[in-house]
Amino acid sequence: MTRHKVEICGVDTSKLPVLKNDEMRKLFKQMQSGDIEAREVLVNGNLRLVLSVIQRFNNRGEYVDDLFQVGCIGLMKSIDNFDLSQNVKFSTYAVPMIIGEIRRYLRDNNPIRVSRSLRDIAYKALQVREKLMSKTSKEPTPMEIAEEMGVPHSDVVFALDAIQDPVSLFEPIYNDGGDPIFVMDQLSDEKNKDSIWIDEIALQEGMRRLNEREKMILNKRFFQGKTQMEVAEEIGISQAQVSRLEKAAIKEMNKQMYD
Repeated sequence: MTRHKVEICGVDTSKLPVLKNDEMRKLFKQMQSGDIEAREVLVNGNLRLVLSVIQRFNNRGEYVDDLFQVGCIGLMKSIDNFDLSQNVKFSTYAVPMIIGEIRRYLRDNNPIRVSRSLRDIAYKALQVREKLMSKTSKEPTPMEIAEEMGVPHSDVVFALDAIQDPVSLFEPIYNDGGDPIFVMDQLSDEKNKDSIWIDEIALQEGMRRLNEREKMILNKRFFQGKTQMEVAEEIGISQAQVSRLEKAAIKEMNKQMYD
């Protein structure tokens, strides 16, 4: 194997050709006149575009060969539908189509299955969103999309959430040349907030001031999740006594924590 050689689907990526813009325009004209060989040259000459796109999906745990094949389907669709009369580079037109094809593949092969009816609502909502954006030049709200579709607002929100690709907590969202900022850096941890930490210290201090039976009752009731009847049977007193002791212990703890 030669240095830098990487094979995907049996294709030696180090030897993939690169087409210039004028060559591509000529080939598109030939293809649109019925030249099948010109289409094949266009496909082979743009496989590097597919390679650059699938690198974005390296962290999904999918086989590279599978993503490459799916990306090639998107490439061929973009070649077949490209309009030479539009003043747009082919790569600008093709990349979103390749990405869209790969995302559809990932959604359809997601272990979290989304029902067909839910996907239909989501795709219709995306179409309505594009229509409203072109009409108003602003991002429509889920409520506006729902009103346009004539469906409940909750259906639109649930459907759009269902088709979203999962995001890794370690996916970088910003990099200014230094250390990257990851998704997890933007998430707050409710369990580690200072106020909760202080409350836990106060709770421990309040528990420490109770007698052993009160500690045992609160532990069984609120940390083991047992009912007053179960606690009463375990320690050999009545449920009424458990209730009184529990209330007295909580009152004492509140006094210690907040007075």
